[in-house]
Amino acid sequence: MQSWGTESRFLVRDAGADPSKSALIGLLCAALGKPRVESSSDRPRLRELCGLKLGVRADREGEIRLDYQTAGARGPAGGGGVIRADGSAGTTVVSRRYYLADAEFLVGLEGEPALLMALAEALAAPKWQLFLGRKAFPPSAPMILPAAPPWNAGWRRGSGLTQALAVYPWLGGLAPRGAELRPARLRIVADDPGGVETRRDVPISFSPRRFSIRRVSSTWIAPQDEVR
Repeated sequence: MQSWGTESRFLVRDAGADPSKSALIGLLCAALGKPRVESSSDRPRLRELCGLKLGVRADREGEIRLDYQTAGARGPAGGGGVIRADGSAGTTVVSRRYYLADAEFLVGLEGEPALLMALAEALAAPKWQLFLGRKAFPPSAPMILPAAPPWNAGWRRGSGLTQALAVYPWLGGLAPRGAELRPARLRIVADDPGGVETRRDVPISFSPRRFSIRRVSSTWIAPQDEVR
């Protein structure tokens, strides 16, 4: 299960169809041990991470599901409840939290080799626990691809990000019975200054939360069994 919301408000928590840039950068920050409350020395590193070109390939699209939750239910004597911000008597709070079930993504980053190597090392041995959008959703598989061919730990040199994502083997080949679920095509969403779609998910700061806009473009490709 995963949740990549960008429009959550109050008691409704949304979930996007693919990982947001803010969530993925937050995941990288956790792997590096970078705190949410920034010092002056942290800000250049956050800008450096935001400057990486991001691409996401949906190897399994997944399904949006709803988790209906309540908090602070009153007991038989009338006590309990969640106290309001003004300090008045508490009430039961209903929350609708959406998440993405049975989805699988190949995430690519394009940038300076030294930075990418440092991030790969951090993801292989993270300083803090990693989550797929929410603390309830830890990853169920390693965050780095296998080192053996044809995966080669995810590294590819000398080609653009979208091309690298397009030629990488379909992730379903890593799992037993994967061929039974093989899709006819895969969706790639990548940073593109000329893209027609905008997303407000580039973190300027995590505390307080401030975000800027990026442009992306989507393409469809046929799944590959081997790296070309």
